[in-house]
Amino acid sequence: MTPTFSIPNIRLFIAFKVFFNSRFYYPVFTILFLDFGLTVAQFSILNAVWAATIVLAEVPSGALADIIGRKRLLVFATSIMMIEIGIISFIPKTDPSIIFIVFLVNRVLSGLAEAAASGADEAIAYDSLAAKGNPDQWGRVLEILMRFQSIGFIIAMSVGAAIYDPNLLENICRFFDLTISFTQETTMRFPLYLTFILAICAFITTLRMEDPDSGPAASDIKIKQVHQAFSLTLKAGLWIVKTPFALSVILFGMLFDGIIRMAVTLSSQYYRMIELPESTFGIIGSLVAMFGLVIPKMAKKIAENHSPSHALWITTFLTFTGLTAMSFFWPYAGLIPALITFSAMYFTGFFVSFYINQITSSDQRATVLSFKGLAYNISYGVLGILYALLLKIKKQGIQSEHVENAVFMNTFSWFPITFMIWFFILLVIYVLWLKNSSLAITK
Repeated sequence: MTPTFSIPNIRLFIAFKVFFNSRFYYPVFTILFLDFGLTVAQFSILNAVWAATIVLAEVPSGALADIIGRKRLLVFATSIMMIEIGIISFIPKTDPSIIFIVFLVNRVLSGLAEAAASGADEAIAYDSLAAKGNPDQWGRVLEILMRFQSIGFIIAMSVGAAIYDPNLLENICRFFDLTISFTQETTMRFPLYLTFILAICAFITTLRMEDPDSGPAASDIKIKQVHQAFSLTLKAGLWIVKTPFALSVILFGMLFDGIIRMAVTLSSQYYRMIELPESTFGIIGSLVAMFGLVIPKMAKKIAENHSPSHALWITTFLTFTGLTAMSFFWPYAGLIPALITFSAMYFTGFFVSFYINQITSSDQRATVLSFKGLAYNISYGVLGILYALLLKIKKQGIQSEHVENAVFMNTFSWFPITFMIWFFILLVIYVLWLKNSSLAITK
């Protein structure tokens, strides 16, 4: 039996996850798009397209991995990543309509890459561990992975935000007695260049992977496996619809995740509006990431010692309070409600996973969780389109030199209002339709 971390695919799996997910442009995600000349409405549409692409490609990509092999699908994913980062890294900032088309292609390719990599990466690593080592060590692999991913994420967030700020770069150069001037036009591409280098590293990493031996399975057997997978998918979907508690958890999860993720996506523009320097965006992102070390422990105590309704009201309070306070755009102090809102994302993720896993049988757990992921992306995509329409309507009535900033601030209250409207609609439906269920969320 080979030691776990002596198995090549395990080491390559960890490297791939770090290279693929540690993107230097994340801390300046929104303002990067806006500084290229796009509007907030276009940004929302682009992210809706990204979510829709993942929804459409998620299940077919899993079946494709079983037919052509996990390595080939991962090589495809990293190839797509190089293209999608490359086209926006080197595109000249000229015609806004051309820039929008290029970024649209970027979002579609990014969604395809995410869907292709999803599942195939863990599958090739776990199968390698089962074939050459001890599968009971999978938890240890995930622990080490999370540690390296956290390090990669903190570095990417800190460096990405720092190199985006031309003033900070000039100050650093002056410290070393260098007279180099930077403009936003130049520095806005630096996070993209570094991410492109990571894409190349991810591509090389997947080329070095090997599909573990799975025996001389014929193509017709694989096709039967795919048919069986779709059958299990249909079965899991019907189970969710027929299980009130599972359906309620997923629907409420869709609401929380969609609204909060929209706010997170727009966070760099929000930070700019509350007058925070761009060089601090990465530090804030790293701080939010550290919530993942504390909040799960708190959420675990709540879930184990209180009813699901208790968890629901805590998450509701955090979400509504945070979003409402963010709508005031308090200079500097506006960071506090933003952190409250982002903490609700961690509570949502834990509670939904806890309750879904608690009531779902092991034979369909992965499929049910995949439905949760699809539902989340549908919610995020729909909210993105609705917000884009709202921005377009509001923009027509504003005459200002800084129209994008004005519209963004005037429409942010849409988030807490929409959240509470849909929350009470779901709550009324639940009370009227599901209150007699033995698995009711209030019990």
